[in-house]
This record gives sequence, structure tokens and C-alpha cells, in this order.
Amino acid sequence: MFRYNSKNFLLHLLVVLNTLSWTPIMSLPQGAPETVCDTMLPFHGGGFLPQSTVPPFNIVPSTSVIGQGQTLRVDIQGGPFGINFGGFMIQARNRNPPYQIIGQFNPTLDGRAKLMNCENSVNNSATHSNARPKTDVSLEWLTPVDFLGQVIFNATVAQQYDTFWVGIPSNPVQVVKRDVAPSYSPPGTREPYNPTRVPYVPLNEPTTTTQKPDDPFYVGCGRSKTCFGFPDNCVKDKSCKAVASTIVRGDIYEFELKSFENNAAYVALGLSDDNKMGDDLVIECVPQNGQISAYSSYTAGGPNYAATRAGVPQNTHRLLDYSLIDGVIYCKVQREPVTIVKDKMFDLINSKYHLLVAAGRSLKESGVGYHDIGRLPSAQPINLAVVQDLSGSSVLLLRLHGAFMIAAWIGTTSLGILLARYFKQTWVGSQTCGKDQWFVWHRVCMVTTWTLTMVAFVLIFVELGAWSAERNPHAILGVITTFLCFIQPIGAIFRPAPNSKNRPFFNWAHWLGGNLAHILAIVTIFFAVGLTKAELPQWMDWILVGFIVFHVIVHLIYSVFLCMQIAGCSSDRQQTQRVNTFQMGEMGHHAMRNGMKLERNMDAPYARFRKGLLGVYIVVLALFVVALILVVVLAPIEETLKSSL
Repeated sequence: MFRYNSKNFLLHLLVVLNTLSWTPIMSLPQGAPETVCDTMLPFHGGGFLPQSTVPPFNIVPSTSVIGQGQTLRVDIQGGPFGINFGGFMIQARNRNPPYQIIGQFNPTLDGRAKLMNCENSVNNSATHSNARPKTDVSLEWLTPVDFLGQVIFNATVAQQYDTFWVGIPSNPVQVVKRDVAPSYSPPGTREPYNPTRVPYVPLNEPTTTTQKPDDPFYVGCGRSKTCFGFPDNCVKDKSCKAVASTIVRGDIYEFELKSFENNAAYVALGLSDDNKMGDDLVIECVPQNGQISAYSSYTAGGPNYAATRAGVPQNTHRLLDYSLIDGVIYCKVQREPVTIVKDKMFDLINSKYHLLVAAGRSLKESGVGYHDIGRLPSAQPINLAVVQDLSGSSVLLLRLHGAFMIAAWIGTTSLGILLARYFKQTWVGSQTCGKDQWFVWHRVCMVTTWTLTMVAFVLIFVELGAWSAERNPHAILGVITTFLCFIQPIGAIFRPAPNSKNRPFFNWAHWLGGNLAHILAIVTIFFAVGLTKAELPQWMDWILVGFIVFHVIVHLIYSVFLCMQIAGCSSDRQQTQRVNTFQMGEMGHHAMRNGMKLERNMDAPYARFRKGLLGVYIVVLALFVVALILVVVLAPIEETLKSSL
């Protein structure tokens, strides 16, 4: 009968531990690319960050002192428990500035490592040749004949595809002249591991362990690949909501896409002849059943443009890599250099294209939905093979549209209506060009409103090039408001004579059209806050609410004093009509329609109060207008202010 003694227990325990150590390991199967020579940071699907714990691996040189031109052995070991790892990258760097890569590695006899050429030098780094599990790797390193000083071996070791340590240091090795090098020197004290340290930063340099590490996607941007995302200039700050990159090697065109919003339904990249949507080739990365699917689509031109996969060949691209972690989408797609879609050729080799990055929260049956997370085209078309820094296309026309509309409908319209309603019996006897002062300034305000509105209307169509596809009533309300604004001065030109029986109809129509346009314009501005392209903060609504409350309070105060002025709102209907109606040009006459004479040599009662309150109103109104225009022009204002501080 089998007796379970302590020896048997230890034997079984070793078997179990050995079995557990053979966990499936995934690393880049052919080693690290040379694009990560500077950072030694693996790019495993774009969604994994280095471990911040103490690494279970050791980097052990065979000696602590070596002569110029001599060879030492350096081992990557899986610690005292022989932990398996699949991938690695190792290099020796000068411990002092400029921290350059030092020496060369010799080819291994077992073929488990392959050599890399970093910083335009040959065989100065090494990486794994296959991702099979291993507990240790031995390499031979040859010191240069022209270097004296200390070097440190730094290594990146991947235990799993999503579990890796970057910049694991060895103990320092002193390179001395060959004739003074000892025959053997035991290894020195191992340097402490600092996971936030770039491998070649001095160990005594202070580090910040609380700072969130940069996402691996940004590694190589501007050096080995072209990166572009939104908001504009986000690649520089590593703060994109969505970003894409292009990598070209010969006739191989690779595109990486990532959305950092965890509620995104897709992230897409368009190749366009201009910076507008329409007639573009699009790469879509869409989460489906816990995985990422890549599609090619085409944006049709015209007023109802949308991305569709219908009629677009799906065999011209290949999904190379992807990840979906906590809703964050990443994919890497390779495209054919030449694609023909709907009789249009997209030649990536010989043509230049604008990049259009977009992300959204909805999908359609045959394509992606609206880009409500954001969208940004590049400022200029680029040769995809040329690595460069990109900026977004100008939004000047969009910002001017918003600024002009706010100045017109929050500013001059509000003031013009106030003057026409409450100041017909103020500044009596003072005229300009034969017209009463209230009428002159009312006309100045309204002509300014008309001019700003028409210019803003043209600017937004030049900017968009088509009708807005966003599900927001801002566009249709804006068109109605612009139409009402356009016909107001036309009606005023053809207004009936003061004594005409049709004059009251004109007065009411003019009053109704002006006030209706004013109300619709403010409602339209409220809806503009929700526009994706406007990038306005939600708290802008509260500024608009504050303006409305202030505007209504001032009207109520003026209305109360108007009733007091005419000794009761219902005591003299004819005089009320004289004060309240839009008489336009007849205010220069000394007679009213009913033959009532009005003294023209003095203002109506409370004129001083009306003028004082008007001054306060103009100052506060100007503050509201300036504040709103700044929010529009500097949008997205939070990011703008943060980057400027």
C-alpha cells in the first residue's frame, strides 16, 4: 500500500508547481520591433500598461568589472522559483548622460534570441525570437573598445501578454581599460527597480509614482508613425478621446485606431481628398460579441451623407490586432495600397489624403452612426509614408458663426427691442438726421443684427458644405430665425404711411416677427450647446439662463414704470398705444393719428430712471455677451484653459 510521507508530499507539490508554471504565454511571436528602442515598452494591443510591482525576474551580469573589448555573460532569470516568461528585450546603457546604448550582443547558439539595431548601431539590443515559455536566457555582451564608465543592463520581460515589467535594471558594470581589468569580479548590488523610470533615466533622478503612465499607443508618434486625434493637439498632450496612426513600410500600410471613451460604439478613420465628409474611404473598428470587427465603408456625398458598407469590397483590408478592455476600442488594420470603391481609386502610394478621425455611440444597419463623441479632419492632406505631426483643420468659420450669432441675438437684438418698447418718450427734442434718438439707435441695433446674422448664416454653410447630419433641431430653428430676420427690414421699407388704415397691421406684424425671431434665436443657442462640433460645456446653459432672468427682470421693471407713467395701464388707451406701438418713422411728426397733440419739449416722467437703468442694462448685457463669445471662441474651453496654464 502506498504511504503518503513527507517526501511524497514534496514530490507532488513540485509537480503541481511545475504544472502551474506552464501557463500559456502570449508575446509578440517574433520579438520586439525596433520602433520601441527608446522606451522598451511593449505594444500589446494598445491597451495594457506595465506592471508597477517589484518584478519577479533578475538581470544578472557575470561580473561587475570588465575591460574594454571583452565579453561578459548576462542572464535573464525567472527568479528563485523559475517563473516562466515568453518575451523580453534587453540593452546596456551608459549610466551617465547622454544614456546612450553601449556595446553589442553576440548571436546565441540556442537561437532563443535575435539581435536588434537601435540608434543606427548594429546588434546593440536583443529580443526574443519566439514566444515559447522559458525560465532563463543567457546572452553574451561585448564591450566597446572606446568606452570607459559604468553601464546598466535594462530589460523588459513579459510574463504574459498583458503582464510585463519595463526597465528592469541589473547591477552596474564598470568598464575599465583592458590591462587593468581583474580576471574576475563578483556581481555588485542590484539597483532597485523603479517601474516609472524610463530605462535610461539616471536612477538618482526623482520620479513621480502617482502620475498615470502614458498610454502605449503614443509610443513612436512623430518618430516612427504619424498620429492624429481629437481634440486638436491631443497627441502632444496624450489626452485624445480618439486617435489614429499610420505606419508605412514599403507597400505595407497599417492603421491603428483607438477610442478612449468607454461607451463608444465605434472608432473610424477616413481618407479624404478634402477636410469634409463625403466620397471618402473609411476604416471602421466596431465591437461585436466581445471582439473587434474591422470594416471598410464609403461616405456618400450630398446632403444626406453617411458611411455605408454596401458595395464596398471587404477583402482590401486585414485585421492584424485588436483589444477591447473596459469598453476602450483598439484595432490595427492593414490596407491594400490601391483600392477602388464605387469607381473611385484610392491610391495610398501616389496620392495625398486628409485624415478624418471619428468616434460615436451608435451604429446603423450598414455602417456606423453619427460621430457624437467627436470628429476632426486634418488641416492638410498628407503623404501617408511621411512621418509627421498633424494638426486639425481650422474651426475659425465655426467659431465666428457662433460669436456673430451671440453678438446679434443676445446683444444687439435685446438692446434694440428694449429701446423701441420703452424709450419713445425719452430724449424728446433730440434728433439725428431728422429721426428721434430711440429710432436711430433701434435701427442701428437691428441693422447690426441683420448683418451679423446673414454673415454667420453664410459662414456655417461654407464651413459644413452641406446640411448638418446631427440629430439636433439647432439647424432648422436657425434657418427659421434667419428667414424671419431677413424679412424684417424688407417689411419696414414697405411699411404703410402713419395715417394709413393698414398701419396697425404692420405694427403688430413687425412686433410679432421681431419678438418671435428673438425667442427662436435664444432657443437655437440653447440647442447649440448640445452640438458635438461646437464642443461647448453644459454649464453654458446656466449663463444663458442668467441672461434670460436678467432680461425679463429689466422688462418687468420698465413695464411697471410705464404703467405709472401713463397713470394706469387702462386709463388712457390712446396714450398707451402711442407709447407702446412701433411707430417707426412717424415719431418725427408732431401729431398722432387721432389728432392728439403731445408736448415735444420734455421727456415723459421717470426719464432719468429709464436712462440709468439702461446704462446698467448695457453694461451687464455686454458682460453676458463677452462671456458667451469667449466660451464659444475658446471651445473646448476647459481643455484650452488647462493647456494654457
